[in-house]
Amino acid sequence: MRSRFGLVFLAVTILAGGTAGAAPAKDMAQPLPPEFSRLMACRSIADSTQRLACYDREISVVGSANARGDIVVVNREEIRKTRRSLFGLALPDLGVFGGGDLPGDSDRLETTIKYAKQGPNGKWVFVLAEGGQWVQLDSKDFIVDPAPGQPVRVKRGAMGSYMMNVNNQTGVSVHRVN
Repeated sequence: MRSRFGLVFLAVTILAGGTAGAAPAKDMAQPLPPEFSRLMACRSIADSTQRLACYDREISVVGSANARGDIVVVNREEIRKTRRSLFGLALPDLGVFGGGDLPGDSDRLETTIKYAKQGPNGKWVFVLAEGGQWVQLDSKDFIVDPAPGQPVRVKRGAMGSYMMNVNNQTGVSVHRVN
């Protein structure tokens, strides 16, 4: 019967509606929601019948909380995908995406252009494959105009700045707008 509950234990991050507004300290683990703590406590029950009854009772509570959105179970790949889509946005660290760095995280985003257009002021607007929109800040020109499908590397710079290399050309200063 234990394998039936295996998916619950694969959860990497659990978001509780009541704790989402609090920013946890970087060196402290985010406290588990009480529903999940009670489910985990079932492991310590020696009698298999009582342990199974505990699991059945508590998994029902966790399942209902998940259905209501009070608890959300997210795996590392979902967190990584969300972090990539938010790269470059100035957001407060709520700890809801796992806090700290995950293996594979970096200070750069490598993707492709979904859409690129030069504005009337001569500066480029880019929409990347992840959906983020970036605007060129400097006045540097491209040798070859940016186009959909071209590779892009956005690198985090000093003091909140970002540099974008399009199709391995010289980098331009950019800012994420949404």
